[in-house]
Amino acid sequence: MTDITQKFPAHQHPDDVAVLHQDDKTILLVGTAHISKQSVDLVEQVINDEQPDTVCIELDDKRYEALSKQKRWENLDLKQVIRKKQLSTLLVNLVLSSYQKKLGTQLGVMPGTELLRAAQVAEENNITVALCDREVRVTLRRAWHATSLFKKGYLVATLFASLFDNTELDEEKLTELRNKDVLSELMNEMGEALPAAKEVLIDERDIYMAEKIKAAPGKRIVAVVGAGHMEGIKRVIGQDNRSRIHEIDTIPPVSRIWKIAGWSIPAAILLSIAAIGFRQGAGEAGANALYWILANGIPSAIGAVLAFAHPATIFSAFAAAPITSLTPVIGAGYVCAFVQVMTQPPMVKEFESVGNDIGRLRGWWQNKLLRIFLVFILTGLGSSIGTWVGGYRIFTNLFQS
Repeated sequence: MTDITQKFPAHQHPDDVAVLHQDDKTILLVGTAHISKQSVDLVEQVINDEQPDTVCIELDDKRYEALSKQKRWENLDLKQVIRKKQLSTLLVNLVLSSYQKKLGTQLGVMPGTELLRAAQVAEENNITVALCDREVRVTLRRAWHATSLFKKGYLVATLFASLFDNTELDEEKLTELRNKDVLSELMNEMGEALPAAKEVLIDERDIYMAEKIKAAPGKRIVAVVGAGHMEGIKRVIGQDNRSRIHEIDTIPPVSRIWKIAGWSIPAAILLSIAAIGFRQGAGEAGANALYWILANGIPSAIGAVLAFAHPATIFSAFAAAPITSLTPVIGAGYVCAFVQVMTQPPMVKEFESVGNDIGRLRGWWQNKLLRIFLVFILTGLGSSIGTWVGGYRIFTNLFQS
């Protein structure tokens, strides 16, 4: 059974710190706001005062590396990101980082500073550091998988709307953002609007972090987590959820229904063209095949032109879209993004300025990294339009008397 008290045996701290006794461990749970200077000071004070055996922080390997390494962009292989079909995940990370950075600029502290400082203070005191959060890619993919098609559109629209929100926060609002109760309320609002996403983004991570904190070496643990996770971790830390870790740390596979649907559309297109050839002659089949090529190639190429893509990318969009539309394995957007990386690779300075450029409409065309995302989005959109237009024309011709 977990016993929660308000004070440490030797030191007294604010309500942002809770003490949990779990078996033979004493866990000092520190709730922070990721954009608060006060949280940075609190974390440093608690670790120095308590000298724990281990400091757990709400980061995974990738996020820790992003925070701690100033030149992290030099190691980012965009070609590998595209091959692994992780462009969407990277874009969401950039959007979220940009929004947090915007808030951090107004608050005078960059997001995640208190987490990085926790690791630094632990290392200065020769204390073990344990990263206790789930990999962000797994979290995002699970959240996307759990969200309905309508809510997916809502999520995407909300994310991109946050990019161009230039509202200046007054002192009252800035003070609220540092208050853990407000953060918890935001989590509750998310639960009401997107219950499935909230379960993945908050509830599953509460369980994951609680188990990682309990498994940390030593008998006295300081765990630094976002204030929105405090109540959830306190609620589940007394439970034995070790058997759930594998399940919630796995990206769900694509359902059989979606796989069948993904292959059924191109199969129907090809069979329809063949049927037209059988019933109306090879000339009609060729005309419909040509229409398919143009219906897919032209909108996708237009998308590349609108993104100010390299000429080779524009040609690739026209050539790839009619083919990629006939297979769910890879989309035209990924092919064109890869060609764009090869022909106009972004420079280091553009990686470093992406946080500012992503919030300006013009910045998406000026920054070569963001232009790759534009290519990915617009050529994929053009190919999707072409698939529906071309498919409708072919099916119409098939059933003509």
